[in-house]
Amino acid sequence: MRPNGSGAVVLVCDHASNYVPPELHGLGLTAADLTRHIAWDIGAAGVTAALSSLLDAPAVFAGASRLVVDCNRQLTEASLIPEISDGTPIPGNLRLTRSARAARVDAWFRPYHDAVESVLDERQSRGVESVLISIHSMTPSLGGTPRSWTIALSSHRDRRLADPVLALLRQQEGLDPEGRTVVGDNEPYDLDPNVDYTTPFHAIRRGWLHLQVEFRQDQVATAAAQREWAVRFGRALTPALRQVRIPPGAPFRNT
Repeated sequence: MRPNGSGAVVLVCDHASNYVPPELHGLGLTAADLTRHIAWDIGAAGVTAALSSLLDAPAVFAGASRLVVDCNRQLTEASLIPEISDGTPIPGNLRLTRSARAARVDAWFRPYHDAVESVLDERQSRGVESVLISIHSMTPSLGGTPRSWTIALSSHRDRRLADPVLALLRQQEGLDPEGRTVVGDNEPYDLDPNVDYTTPFHAIRRGWLHLQVEFRQDQVATAAAQREWAVRFGRALTPALRQVRIPPGAPFRNT
């Protein structure tokens, strides 16, 4: 989406889809299971698309379910092709041969990351300073433990962008109506280069600014809510980019 976008941001969505190729026979799961959070990041693709429009930002979406292959996991991670997710066994992922695992990586993982690299390499060749934003969503409850955060930012050692975006989100009216901490800082997830793949490989390796964002799924369940949260996040991101002296490119369209 928008490969020639003029904004400073490049968006990626690792868990955009719950698609399972027909030859994998639904991984042995029910149709209902494939609509759950275990199969994809519910609402994340819609938020990414809305942000792409608001920021005139290129956006790259992974095409298959995270249960087929998780495009945000290091290739050596067991969770790259999980055998169980949030207590649900994944029959189609049990006892996979090395060749079967490699086939999934070649079919879905590598093309996605090649597409991200193509966008970033082209921008780098033009001397365009870019910021990588990875869009995710989190289930409201995991393993029986509720999540209080409506939005959360994950970062590693480079806090240049995380700190101003956190501060600006926390200043927004209506974001914290009950006095609770609803903007997470490395909660419930941090950014771990030993586990996560996308941001470490594409941004940290280049020394580019980056941020991984989690929207709580009950907050982004509809197209209207996805747009609303894209606007909320964009209102914080755009001035934060100015603070760190990154020109935002096309103006943020708050309409």
